[in-house]
Amino acid sequence: MDAPDLLNLTDAQYEELLSANINPKMRDTRVWELLTGPEHLPRTRELLARIHQRTANSMRRKKAEREEFHQQCHARGIEGKAEWFATLPEYEAWRRRAAYFHQTAQAALSELGKIQRSQNRAVTSQSSQQARETLRKLAIAVQRHQALHAKAGSIAGQEDYELWQLLDRLTVPCGPGQEQTTLRTMLDFYWTDVDVVDDREEARAAAEKAMRRAPGGRSNEFTGMPRARHVGSDKPLAG
Repeated sequence: MDAPDLLNLTDAQYEELLSANINPKMRDTRVWELLTGPEHLPRTRELLARIHQRTANSMRRKKAEREEFHQQCHARGIEGKAEWFATLPEYEAWRRRAAYFHQTAQAALSELGKIQRSQNRAVTSQSSQQARETLRKLAIAVQRHQALHAKAGSIAGQEDYELWQLLDRLTVPCGPGQEQTTLRTMLDFYWTDVDVVDDREEARAAAEKAMRRAPGGRSNEFTGMPRARHVGSDKPLAG
């Protein structure tokens, strides 16, 4: 049997299918998985809540009618009492079925709530992972930008320093204790591969360190313009 097309079902048809599957003992597992999938779960919860409320209303109304009928029977004396007791088994059988269905619907509502929370956590976790991966790529791009400046020996601007300092200011939770760890530390230990450092890399790292030390604007070590001189003469042309 093919799986039902829930999108084309009316509310009445949907409720009928749902009612037939709320009891775990009588449930079609494939249909229940379809009913509780992310695409259909909101409608399933809404209609099941409607069924649950309608059953409760029916039980209250039936009880009120039964109490009124009991008073009428009592007023009629022996004949009325006989009719009361004659109709009692049928009412009790209905009441038990309704109460069992109502409890089953209540349990199914609780189950749907758990499923919804589980789906919400999965979505949140996926979104967090995507955001973390985006942040990782961004941090790597900033680190490479700083490394290129250091390698070229070019003079960094204020905006460059502000960008690089974000690696030391922004943090993400890391480890079993979810301790806040800077992006630079994440880059050094978790987000990038570790290579053997040669002399040029050490020089570049020293330049990066000097750039990071600048309190605001350019580092003093990279400020100013080189002075020109005559070849073979100590007389300066500028400065």
